[in-house]
Amino acid sequence: MESHDNLRLRPPRHRVDRRAIGWWTLQSALFALPLPLVFGILWASIPPTREFFMWATLISLVPGLLYMAVMPAWRYRVHRWEATDDAVYAASGWLWQQWRVVPLSRVQTVDTLRGPLQQMFGLSGVTVTTASAAGAVKIKGIDHKLAGDLVEHLAKYTQAVPGDAT
Repeated sequence: MESHDNLRLRPPRHRVDRRAIGWWTLQSALFALPLPLVFGILWASIPPTREFFMWATLISLVPGLLYMAVMPAWRYRVHRWEATDDAVYAASGWLWQQWRVVPLSRVQTVDTLRGPLQQMFGLSGVTVTTASAAGAVKIKGIDHKLAGDLVEHLAKYTQAVPGDAT
């Protein structure tokens, strides 16, 4: 095993699952489309205000569509992860990008999370928690079975790595 002095911040090797693009697209649609939908219904329902609601629909729809078109692919390019016998590496974000490396000796808990949308796409998230004030490392958008294998790997190696996780 390499010492913690040799651990360095570097790009993780593995991309998240390609299905994460669909998951993020659906998430962005649920965020971006309700307001233009409401404005569109009001435009169709209240004739005296049609011009106002037509513009409101367009003004709210265009940024939402741009967000839906750009964010998922951009996140897919950025999000990466890797777990070795010594550390967990993660890169995430899209506008604000974060790279993290966590030595396994500092890991306190490893959890999985599968929200309803992730379940639809067969995806999971893994959260690696440390005692650090910097918070947990979250790997989102990986295959459900792979997430289970990753948790098993991390549980095995966190028990084997000397240290007190404090």
